[in-house]
Amino acid sequence: MRLLLLSLGATIASLASASLQIVPGGTWTTPNGEHLQAHGAGLIVDNGTYYMIGEDKSGGHSFSNVNCYSSTDLVQWTLVGALLTRQASGDLGPNRVVERPKVVYNDRTRKYVLWMHMDSSNYGEARVAVATGDSVCGRYQYIRSFQPLGRESRDMGLFKDDDGKGYLLTEDRKHGLRIVALSDDYLTPTTDVFSWRLEGGNRVEAPAMIKLGRTYFMFASMMTGWDANENQYTTSTSLSGGWSAWRKFADSGSKTYNSQTTYILKTSESSAIYLGDRWMKDNLMASTYIWLPLSISGTAVTMKNFVSWVPGSPGFSAWQNPPAETSYEGEKAVYGGKARNVDCSTCSGKVTAGYIGGPDRGSVTFNNIRSDIDGLTTIRIKFLNGDSSPRYANVRVNGDGGRKIAFLPAKGDPASSTLHANLRRGSSNTIVIEGFGNGWGPDVDRLMVPVQ
Repeated sequence: MRLLLLSLGATIASLASASLQIVPGGTWTTPNGEHLQAHGAGLIVDNGTYYMIGEDKSGGHSFSNVNCYSSTDLVQWTLVGALLTRQASGDLGPNRVVERPKVVYNDRTRKYVLWMHMDSSNYGEARVAVATGDSVCGRYQYIRSFQPLGRESRDMGLFKDDDGKGYLLTEDRKHGLRIVALSDDYLTPTTDVFSWRLEGGNRVEAPAMIKLGRTYFMFASMMTGWDANENQYTTSTSLSGGWSAWRKFADSGSKTYNSQTTYILKTSESSAIYLGDRWMKDNLMASTYIWLPLSISGTAVTMKNFVSWVPGSPGFSAWQNPPAETSYEGEKAVYGGKARNVDCSTCSGKVTAGYIGGPDRGSVTFNNIRSDIDGLTTIRIKFLNGDSSPRYANVRVNGDGGRKIAFLPAKGDPASSTLHANLRRGSSNTIVIEGFGNGWGPDVDRLMVPVQ
């Protein structure tokens, strides 16, 4: 199958419903009931389906899998499988680091080519690694790891130009961020195209690049380890020179809304979506995702934060602000089992619905929920979870059998977990949150339900 670039010209089989939302920073549950594990990800589209390929951090810092998820609406993602999995020894063995996997399709060889950062647990090797696959989300054949052109490589990215040429975006401490041309089969670095030899605190990493019209846009973060910073961008009409000064694109002081650039999704010749990781450095599996639309005018790029937003058409080149919502307080819902009030100074009513699930099978039932439409919508569940691992709940909507929803560790301020469910028009909807298995569910602060 021929890879289509992520652009307005791509054939999109299905567009996001007006009521389906992306919730930046929320727990993103996939149909297997687990938080989406595709950190440092890249996206690729094939025959109208988007594929997200990223790091599985469910086992912590060391390599577990390079996961692949699929979606047609950018909101609902299904785990298809792993491109690479941990082996008994070697580069993919225990205690190895595999980060920022990116895949591009080679039109000449008809192979999908995967590049990634490969390293030891103390980041002493600073290498890249290459693998190939016959299908975008199938098993890949691991080839080798090495230092590109004999230089260290840590955070990296890939870019495929309009003419089909491939480029490695690679960073090392001695030579800065570099654009390196790849061989025709995308398996071997050939020559340096450009490098940013920035001094002191101005060094950049985590590169991601798109081309809009004749202009290239390079995005990157500053070097502050796992801690967020003011990410930057630069533009040029040539890969080999003429790059503008680096400048911020998110609100000053926001540290890019506490995230780091991982990928930029081109949606038209004048629009794109920022994909970033909100790293939880002491508990990497609990890291979340900051996806936000970019506003682009000529070579000027800005990005604002939203509690949620709606991908729009055509081809996700437009978006809508968060819809109006109605809030339903947990402590005002109907308790079952031994669910009961728990004091919460940061919750909206200073109280949350606690003791959900567990041996006493606590539950909370929200009645008379209003919706202005019949159909699929995104509901935000505001919650707390004081554990260091996810909690889970079975969430039933209008008498159905329910679905497993994950709730990442969340202390202090209530966090959001997303529920995608069919609601009926009117005020007769019911949502029940109960334990999953014998485990404890989250403390439920409130539900945020779109009115329209």
